[in-house]
Amino acid sequence: MTFPELSRLRMLNQQIEGSVCTSPKELLSSMGAIQAQDFAMAKWAIGQRIPDSTRLSIETAYDAGNIIRTHLMRPTWHLVSSDDIYWMLELTAPQIRKILNTNDKRFELTDQIYAKTNTVLENVLSNNCSMTREELVQEFENVHIRTDENRLSHILMRAELDGVVCSGPIRKNKLTYALLADRVPLKKTGTRDESLFTLAGRYFSSHGPATLRDFVWWSGLGVTEARKALEMIKAGFLSETIGTETYWFAEPMKKTLPFTPSVHLLPAYDEYLISYANRSAALAIVNNKKTISDNGIFRPVIVIDGQVEGIWKRTTIKDKVKIETSHFKVHDSETIRSLKQEATRYGIFLDKKIDLVIQDLTLV
Repeated sequence: MTFPELSRLRMLNQQIEGSVCTSPKELLSSMGAIQAQDFAMAKWAIGQRIPDSTRLSIETAYDAGNIIRTHLMRPTWHLVSSDDIYWMLELTAPQIRKILNTNDKRFELTDQIYAKTNTVLENVLSNNCSMTREELVQEFENVHIRTDENRLSHILMRAELDGVVCSGPIRKNKLTYALLADRVPLKKTGTRDESLFTLAGRYFSSHGPATLRDFVWWSGLGVTEARKALEMIKAGFLSETIGTETYWFAEPMKKTLPFTPSVHLLPAYDEYLISYANRSAALAIVNNKKTISDNGIFRPVIVIDGQVEGIWKRTTIKDKVKIETSHFKVHDSETIRSLKQEATRYGIFLDKKIDLVIQDLTLV
């Protein structure tokens, strides 16, 4: 298997191409979770993988509590199916709490203070109430709990990791918090080994071909547990060795890879890049700094036939979205036509008009 073949297989398994899912909940269940600190871009990540979906259809699933946004695995936000949130939290939250210990000491946030802040949240969010960050700041100030210097983020993250709060419905375009027990009353859990087995199976099925090192990075698990999880599922997966690395993957959903030009405007922090420790199969080293900033910001990318060939940005002005693209190399007219079609698709997803501005490109 070559790296281009590996990349196209990842696109199929990630359902960027050849999607078989019809709802946000079904997609997230198949993928395990998707990174979602940029909520607008995370919605487009789902939209890329579900034909004919719209921003509204995804927000409807979100508001209904079918999909949940919370801190899972690495200490950042993820979107996850409501069916999976409890067992995933039990599996990954302890490791994240350890990672956050240094900042807890810096902000003088002890277990006793977290117990108090969790109680405050349980009281003010009871009876299916939801509140914005600004409203919660006021509630904490009322009981003399400091929220300055990023303390609020740590208080809310700890409450998420403790299974107290999660995302609530969107209210007047603002994100809210609600009690997890209210949003997801049915608590589905399992043993730690069952959770390891499920998480590894989801990852290598939906993100493969991938290595053990990729799984460690994506899951936030320690190497020992990640290796144990991979050993559990190996018998049901295929493997290929490229250089010194062994890649594991499920049988492709489609037997043939599409070789006609394939153009995608993938969002910032999309799983296609961020879910691998080594991204060189899809992103040339020479273009790495153009795509990922020194402080770890992943820009929206233009992916052509599985390879990152440029970046894009969007500016929203009322009912119109301006998309500006910058390219790493020259493309032919057929690729540009596909790029325009992809921009139109994004406009349909948002229910907005699209103004596409193609920069740094000379047609051949």
